[in-house]
Amino acid sequence: MADGHVTGITREQARAEAYALPLDKLNPAQPALFEADAMWPIFERLRKEDPVHYTAEHEFGPYWSITKYNDIMAIDTDHHRFSSDFMKGGITLGGGQANMDPLPMFIAMDPPKHDVQRKAVTPAVSPQALHDMAPQIRERAGGILDGLPIGQEFDWVDLVSKELTAMTLATLFDAPQEDRRKITYWSDVVTAAPMPGGIVETGEQKMAIFSEYHAYFTGLWNAKVNAPPRGDLISMLAHNEATRNMEPREYFGNVVLLTVGGNDTTRNTISGSVLALNQNPDQYAKLRANPGLIPSMVSETIRWQTPLAYMRRTAVEDVEFRGKLIRAGDKVVMWYVSGNRDEEVIENPNAYIIDRERPRQHISFGFGIHRCVGNRLAELQLTIIWEEILKRFPEVIVTGEPKRVYSSFVKGYETLPVMIPRRN
Repeated sequence: MADGHVTGITREQARAEAYALPLDKLNPAQPALFEADAMWPIFERLRKEDPVHYTAEHEFGPYWSITKYNDIMAIDTDHHRFSSDFMKGGITLGGGQANMDPLPMFIAMDPPKHDVQRKAVTPAVSPQALHDMAPQIRERAGGILDGLPIGQEFDWVDLVSKELTAMTLATLFDAPQEDRRKITYWSDVVTAAPMPGGIVETGEQKMAIFSEYHAYFTGLWNAKVNAPPRGDLISMLAHNEATRNMEPREYFGNVVLLTVGGNDTTRNTISGSVLALNQNPDQYAKLRANPGLIPSMVSETIRWQTPLAYMRRTAVEDVEFRGKLIRAGDKVVMWYVSGNRDEEVIENPNAYIIDRERPRQHISFGFGIHRCVGNRLAELQLTIIWEEILKRFPEVIVTGEPKRVYSSFVKGYETLPVMIPRRN
């Protein structure tokens, strides 16, 4: 089960190997396992036997895995000892490598700079802003759903999940709607590993696409900085005292953050909701019978899906944590995908239950100062799309296996084949 683009891993093989390997050889950060949805046994074993686990050998160097809910909370809220700073490596395992030029962005900063940059964009997702956006999101969701082919197989990711999130992202950036798919494409390129047949095949191709991406958003900045302030993200960055004079790379880093953050969480949870309800037909029947369960279903799906599998920190000093000595400079990976399945905190965590007593008890948005800034917007889009789905369709039926993203960071879907049956 070496790291690499290996297809055909079965869940049974993954379970057998996860329990056969010596504990010190377990390496959860394998994109091939996530692509096969076969990483669960490794996390199950680590939570039981070694919840603060050291992997000595990995393509990006050694790292610690934090796999239990309360331990993740403890690390995520301790920004004094566990840094997000991009100069120390940032928030991904691959960050801080000699062959990579780290991008500054506020999620990859520590206070006080993090706080002032985050504050500059939060008005775009304030309760009032969401209230104002809701009718437009609903109108767009209805238009998307009304345009779907009935009685024919189609790709839900492309026609629904990507489309709604692309429209919302373009609005947040005040970019032309005809450019919306460029923005989601660039988001996919950010997190894609170059490989033959992939969305990008080489590092050089990826950098060329980044140049287009950078030029596009430089144009948006230039249009905004000399115009009256507006309520979009670019205008907020261009006119806020704390961000209007930021370096171009810092501006672009924040654009990358806002693009990926606004794209992946919502898009992959919209797809994940259809898959989860199909895999749990009793829960789908419960939802159809009581649409009032949509908000709790949304929260349960965000937990069950965990659209970003982890966040990374770097220890800034030696820390003894649960009996292990984490050295200054060590990489520390908080596996949200594992914390959301922690049996000690969440009852029956592997089950998908849309009317849980505490559906918002999950770790998908992180904790502390870096908690996802757009979490309420993600929930709003998911709530609205399902309100509109239930008004229109008796069922959305998954007709084949999803194609999952080859990544141990973004836990998502490339395709999900579905069919909406004709009404009798």
